[in-house]
Amino acid sequence: MPIRIEEPWLSFLIDVDQALKEPIEVHCLGGFVLSILCGLPRYTGDVDFIEVRPATANDKLLEIAGEGSELGKRNHLHFHRVTVAAYPESYESRLIDITPKEFQHLKLRALEVHDVVLAKVARNNPRDRADVEFLAEQGVLDRKLLTERFEHELCPHLLNKERGVRTLELWLEEFLGETLRTS
Repeated sequence: MPIRIEEPWLSFLIDVDQALKEPIEVHCLGGFVLSILCGLPRYTGDVDFIEVRPATANDKLLEIAGEGSELGKRNHLHFHRVTVAAYPESYESRLIDITPKEFQHLKLRALEVHDVVLAKVARNNPRDRADVEFLAEQGVLDRKLLTERFEHELCPHLLNKERGVRTLELWLEEFLGETLRTS
């Protein structure tokens, strides 16, 4: 199934693409990505991202389309850099290109769904839990894949490993009907 970005996002992102003078790549996650990839019905007013390439383009992107920018105010949407996040170590190898084909400068790459879920483990707020529940109900989560990536790519880097393990255990039991067995 082709990836499709709906309004009002498409118009906003077209404006961003046209405002950029140089090519940049943005690694996106969060509600925006889940709405594009899985049809998450929850509204979000931002595109969360963890990486911009080249790194020197970060400030320019936020100046053009960050919170409080002219484009952001006009569209009631904005880009938001997530500065405190834990995400799977090898996420880059699984990035999904969600860039509309007509774009010239803005390249949008989304974390794969399991990587987005794992990036929510450390925070585990009610919105994160609701997103994971939605994904589980849609049948898009693989518990073995979540567990393997958690154990090998995320857990070794968590500041509070015990809390991360408990969170994933809770999600697996509550939403996927299985417990986590960490090594």
